[in-house]
Amino acid sequence: MESTSSSSKRSTKPEGHESDGSSSNLDGNSVCEPANGKRLKKDDSGINMIPESDNSDASDCADNSVKYAMPTDAFDETRRIHTDESARDSNDSGNLESNSMTESEHIVAEEHATNAEGNPTTIHKKASRNPPGIINSSDEDSDDDIIDIEKVKPKKREIKNYDPTPNTPRPKHNWSAPKSILSRQYGYSSKYSPDLFRYNSYGALHMVERLELMYKMKKHDGCVNALNFNTTGTRLVSGSDDLHVIIWDWTISEPVLEYRSGHQANVFQAKFMPLSNDSFIVTCARDGAVRLGELSSEGVCKGTRKLAQHKGSAHKLSLQMDSPHYFLTCGEDAAVFGIDLRQEKHNKLLVCKNKEKKVPLYTIFINPHRSYEFAVGGRSQYVKVYDTRFPDRVCKDFCPEHLVNDNKVNVTSLVYNYTGTEILASYNDEDIYLFDAAETDTSKYVHRYKGHRNNQTVKGVNFFGSKSEYIMSGSDCGCIFFWEKQSEHIVKYMYGDEGGAVNCLEQHPTMPVLATSGLDDDIKIWVPSCEDPPDLSNLKSHISRNMQERDEDHHRDYPDAFVDQTIWFLMQHLSRSRRRHLEGSSERDDSDSSTSSDDEMEVSGVSAPQCNQS
Repeated sequence: MESTSSSSKRSTKPEGHESDGSSSNLDGNSVCEPANGKRLKKDDSGINMIPESDNSDASDCADNSVKYAMPTDAFDETRRIHTDESARDSNDSGNLESNSMTESEHIVAEEHATNAEGNPTTIHKKASRNPPGIINSSDEDSDDDIIDIEKVKPKKREIKNYDPTPNTPRPKHNWSAPKSILSRQYGYSSKYSPDLFRYNSYGALHMVERLELMYKMKKHDGCVNALNFNTTGTRLVSGSDDLHVIIWDWTISEPVLEYRSGHQANVFQAKFMPLSNDSFIVTCARDGAVRLGELSSEGVCKGTRKLAQHKGSAHKLSLQMDSPHYFLTCGEDAAVFGIDLRQEKHNKLLVCKNKEKKVPLYTIFINPHRSYEFAVGGRSQYVKVYDTRFPDRVCKDFCPEHLVNDNKVNVTSLVYNYTGTEILASYNDEDIYLFDAAETDTSKYVHRYKGHRNNQTVKGVNFFGSKSEYIMSGSDCGCIFFWEKQSEHIVKYMYGDEGGAVNCLEQHPTMPVLATSGLDDDIKIWVPSCEDPPDLSNLKSHISRNMQERDEDHHRDYPDAFVDQTIWFLMQHLSRSRRRHLEGSSERDDSDSSTSSDDEMEVSGVSAPQCNQS
């Protein structure tokens, strides 16, 4: 496109002139000018001296030599006029073609086109449009020649802060052992409970900070998935992938009773029935069965029987602490069963649904102070609260506001606190949230606890302390974390599993003692006997690494965590079953007295049910 403004300023030949290749000078003398629009080189004075091309023929100029016939005054006047025109035409000075570009301008134009398509931060430096050899006085101070250093400087990658430590003050010690011991010896006034010393010491920060490993109890041949103290705290029951149930005297680290559970797959839960003199143990497993083990007063197992059958895996069961007969179970079939030991058949209370879609359930817990109320969680982001008197409707469904639209998170475990006023829920590869059970706005949570990983296996979560003063959970990194409930600070962390994950944590009902299990085949007992305060020097880097790994995993496409966990457990079970099958093959070859039912169980890698007392 031609520019009319610039062409009017140039000293080019008007359209009405004949193309004779010459133009009239100011004093009438003719100066040779090239034809066909060819440019002329200039000397320091700015006057066209010789043709730019060395290949100029006779047609370009009548005479190849340039004649200087002008007087000195005319020469000065010509120089002045030409300088004025050059100043007015600063953009195209010295260019005889109205729409032509210099070689440097072509280069700049190509660079601009490349930068527009490619790297937007490339340096843009405008080249002068003066011909080669002509230096514009304004070029030295031109803003166009200044390189934008900020655009050239590579941007540093923003370093994300993964430290989840809250800004609240760290909790302080609020219990004095000498004063409490002195008060206990002299006695309390009538307005205090005689058991006040135990309550206060159990929830003291000193007790949590001094926890250390007392010993390991080994008897199982597989991952220990279930732990439960009896109401007095004298016995501990455990269930494992080896399909055995063991009752322990944890004070001396010795098994008291071992029996076959009767399940055909991994035992997920085993609990003493309350107020039954430890005579009944209920279990649930991956095979979906809910079974009852009856123990005699002599310390032997009378046998086991099936109470109910879920269509999917049965992960958890919950007891009514004021009843020796009734408890609830949940399974991946989304069903909740109410089971009464005095009745022959179980009662199917409800099928959990979310928008007409069944929700597989992984955890259930009964309110300790309102036995008609219970909460469930599973493959959904909601913690649903039901009433056994009206099981066909959901009383409340708690979920943090930022997780409402996140369909990838699931509730892996939940518990009520000791008064039933708070619900603690752990989400897979997310944080732990504390809800107020009386809150009407179910999207609000009271506290949020960060720093652990809950991705590889289904992690449990629990309170610690006589008044639920602390939160504890396992982690994929093999550690056990303790958070102070009010401040959300991690006050203690310790390595609890060599296999890499702690799944089950059970607190003692009356003392600051903890039992844990995970991928290892043993059970660990922790007591507050450590003389040194906890070393938290590496805590920040440890939990920051957990948060960074979780953030990186969120940007990758992984299959469902529970699908992975199911496959992992099945592979482990098949591996152990095959090993037990090979180890017992020689014995089976020598034995001809086994029954047909025993033979079927042997083929599947499971030995016949038996009760052992030790």
